[in-house]
Amino acid sequence: MSDDPAVDVRGLNHWFGTGDARKQAMFDIDLRLPRGSFTVLMGPSGSGKTTLLTLIGCLRSVQEGSARLLNQELHGAGAEELSHLRQRLGFIFQAHNLHESLTAQQNVVMGVQVSGGIPDDVAQQAAAHALGLVGLSDRINYLPANLSGGQKQRVAVARALVGNPALVLADEPTAALDKDSAADVVDLLKRMGAARGTTTLLVTHDNRILDRADRILTLEDGRIVSVSGQC
Repeated sequence: MSDDPAVDVRGLNHWFGTGDARKQAMFDIDLRLPRGSFTVLMGPSGSGKTTLLTLIGCLRSVQEGSARLLNQELHGAGAEELSHLRQRLGFIFQAHNLHESLTAQQNVVMGVQVSGGIPDDVAQQAAAHALGLVGLSDRINYLPANLSGGQKQRVAVARALVGNPALVLADEPTAALDKDSAADVVDLLKRMGAARGTTTLLVTHDNRILDRADRILTLEDGRIVSVSGQC
């Protein structure tokens, strides 16, 4: 893995609310994600896991501290710069968020079109290839209603990976899956990291997948309280 990290966070603090209702949610977070690494972020509900994910993913503005994403500083970055950075990321959520009226291939094409300027035939080919990577070559023309829960989540993974993102941010992607489907999703992300140098930060409560992580971080009350494993 490169010495140049995909994510380098130093002294990150974050608050919600204003005035008397202002409450601190993140406390002096230091976090480094080497390129190609697979890191799991754990912690109880309300500990700040999703908040941290959205800050790294340019979905919230960094208020205090330094957060460098793919060599670009997020603190003080403008809306256009944040939008450009988001195009280099892949997002996977517990709810697969597929469009029910679109086929698997059409859903994945939307992941290509985020970057813009890609011819339709190229987008279609890329989507078909991504679905093949997740084992769904025979389901590209299926609507979500005709797919199992595990298959829907694999379509969501294909959509996140189709643009060859530098960083994948996954929020509880295996929570609704059976053991085998959960393992399939995580193993796929691991393979992409090894093959493409993709970095993954995965938020989970799922103890079944911990043995696949390079490193496990535990967050409590907005603070990283433990780190196990090495990258």
